[in-house]
Amino acid sequence: MTKNVLFIMCDQLRADYLGCGGHPTIRTPNIDALAARGVQFSQSYVQSPICGPSRMSTYTGRYMRSHGATYNQVPLRVGEWTLGDHLNSFGARAVLCGKTHVRADIEGMKRLGIDPASAKGQHISEGGFEVWDRLDGLHPPGTRMPSHYNDYLRKHGMEGESPWQDWAASVVDTDGTVKDGWLNENAHLPARVPEEHSETAYSTNRAIEFMAQADDRPWCLHLSYIKPHWPIVAPAPYHNMYSPEDVVVPVLPTADQPLLHPVYKHNQNLRYSTIYNKPGAREKVIATYMGPITQIDDHIGRLVGWLEQEDRLKDTMIIFTSDHGDYLGDHSMGEKLYFHDASVRVPLIVYDPDPKADATRGTVDARLTEAIDLVPTIVDVMGGSVQSHILEGRSLLPLTRAQDVAWRDCVFSEADYSQTPTRIALDQPVAGCGMVMAYDGRWKYVYCQGQRPMLFDLQTDPNEFNDLGADPDLEAERQRLGARVVEWAMAGRNRVTQSDASIAQSEPEFIRGILIGFWDQAELQQAFDNLDPSPTKPL
Repeated sequence: MTKNVLFIMCDQLRADYLGCGGHPTIRTPNIDALAARGVQFSQSYVQSPICGPSRMSTYTGRYMRSHGATYNQVPLRVGEWTLGDHLNSFGARAVLCGKTHVRADIEGMKRLGIDPASAKGQHISEGGFEVWDRLDGLHPPGTRMPSHYNDYLRKHGMEGESPWQDWAASVVDTDGTVKDGWLNENAHLPARVPEEHSETAYSTNRAIEFMAQADDRPWCLHLSYIKPHWPIVAPAPYHNMYSPEDVVVPVLPTADQPLLHPVYKHNQNLRYSTIYNKPGAREKVIATYMGPITQIDDHIGRLVGWLEQEDRLKDTMIIFTSDHGDYLGDHSMGEKLYFHDASVRVPLIVYDPDPKADATRGTVDARLTEAIDLVPTIVDVMGGSVQSHILEGRSLLPLTRAQDVAWRDCVFSEADYSQTPTRIALDQPVAGCGMVMAYDGRWKYVYCQGQRPMLFDLQTDPNEFNDLGADPDLEAERQRLGARVVEWAMAGRNRVTQSDASIAQSEPEFIRGILIGFWDQAELQQAFDNLDPSPTKPL
């Protein structure tokens, strides 16, 4: 029986930037080997292509429209069930080593009289995780959030107001000059921090330390790397492991493509997109972006090696994924936030140690999966009860174990651009910046509040160049997928306080003496006589 889960997440790693994901030059032998041990889900989509809401969906097993954390720094409200809550309910642990992007709902706790410093307050503040080591990254000078990693760097002689900024996010030129790693012109230079003390090495070390000292209680360890997320900086030797010749050509539309949707068009004009228009910028930045991916791969080799050495692979599931992708100049865009595959599709590899999964080892499964599937998968494999009235995803165990099961035919993702310059540029109200993607394996439809929809046919247009959202000949497709969005919106699991089964098995009100609509005693007696004694059929 699978006892534990090692849940690995990268930050801003594209699905196609792995060897097993089809990249022609990147070297990821250990992740590729993990895929050979398990199942690679090639059509896996996050529920929002930006860190905060994506992670809140991943940690709750619920869509953004259900949990309400719509953007970075939006607190996950008090009362939301998390992975930790589900696991704690049957004696298992959800342990954090790395990034979560969870922001505490301080106002909600105050309203309910919960002290944020109490054990319950800390549980809520950390998104249900038991913190072994939290490293969210991005600790420039003046950051208030405490950092174990900053303390670690100081302990190893790397001083400064913010050791993370001064060492991990700084680079060293050939003449010894220390430069700012945030500036992309410096991306080719090595990070000041030695590799053995870098964020990736540190989090890996801490993860192994946890697994080595963990007691007999079953655990899910969330090892959450902050790379290859910006700043695009890599320690030697990873900083120059790849050259411009290793960088694939950008995916760019031609001049005769239809006009872009206004939301996408504005994104092309923002600083993090226009940077790729500078001569040589894309090649420099992406060559460095690839280095931390290979660094992560090397440390995953360490993790798997440790599990093998300790004879723990036989009872430890390994999940490898990312919170979203990165445009990297494709479509003349940078960053993420929107719904091209470069941004919203992520790698997902599941190694299931159970012998029932032997038939699927080394396979690629192209069925549509979502990040919200991970909580029910973890709960399921660790022996808990998947609460379907709360969880909106589905356990992947039937897929890893080759069971014949009906599967979903559409995935959904959401974005809210109300906190971006695009809202102002398009003169949209704060409450009118929602977007929903519905993708059925061929057609990708994007509903946009206050704007026309988008539509892409990935069968004939795999690069998603031709927006058919205004094509009169495809109104039927837009209507069909628009109806799917409405159906999805109405299907939210918002009645989390009562299960479907309890409702199905509830007694009719007249048994409790609430006699609504009866004419006489004979009619009431007839109702009692007609009761179905079956315990499974709803009354």
